[in-house]
Amino acid sequence: METGRRRAVPAQAGDTVEKYSVLLPTYNERENLPIIVWLLIKYLGESGYSFEIIIIDDGSPDGTQEVAKQLQNIYGTDKILLRPREKKLGLGTAYIHGMQHATGNFIIIMDADLSHHPKFIPEFIRKQKESNCDVVSGTRYKGSGGVYGWDLKRKIISRGANFLTQILLRPGASDLTGSFRLYKKEVLQKLVEKCVSKGYVFQMEMIVRARQLNYTIREVPISFVDRVYGESKLGGSEIISFAKGLLTLFATT
Repeated sequence: METGRRRAVPAQAGDTVEKYSVLLPTYNERENLPIIVWLLIKYLGESGYSFEIIIIDDGSPDGTQEVAKQLQNIYGTDKILLRPREKKLGLGTAYIHGMQHATGNFIIIMDADLSHHPKFIPEFIRKQKESNCDVVSGTRYKGSGGVYGWDLKRKIISRGANFLTQILLRPGASDLTGSFRLYKKEVLQKLVEKCVSKGYVFQMEMIVRARQLNYTIREVPISFVDRVYGESKLGGSEIISFAKGLLTLFATT
């Protein structure tokens, strides 16, 4: 009798076995980490895909690494890889560090603070398989996508930033500032090499560079939920940095 659970099809001779490496950069996420890992195990496990979760912790003082080690004991070191760094060194270098340890041929990037629900990942994978595209990006601004838990001020900032980006850069994607995406591994490696931005501008530049290099991009509507535990890292300095980065990309792309 058929059930709702999707099972992996055994590989045939000569087939490439696809594996998905989930990169989770963390800083002070001890409360969120067990929940996001459990959800990843649930949805990727039920879908039947081969996967691993790589935790790149930047020296969190709250005990995030200790929690990660406990999760390794529960789920196994083959599924949970802890690859820490001594201090905060930036998102781009976190991805590079994670990719050095990734054994998958696809990379999934997402936030560890529960803003991105792993239930959308099987849809990302399905979308990629449909067209063999290079990038699948989650979008809050298309179809059934949306944002929940933000106050009006933050919604205006996000919408305004996305609108300005669309006008100035014409990137061919509806959500540039999001960080929930699936990449072919070699594509992500190439994009990270090309990108020079830091902070919140980094994700935007990744899509702009992908367009420049003629990589194919598809989108999946997602629900973005404000973090459950901890404080948002968005502040005035990040907004100023975003504006400067946007103008730099406009002048150089």
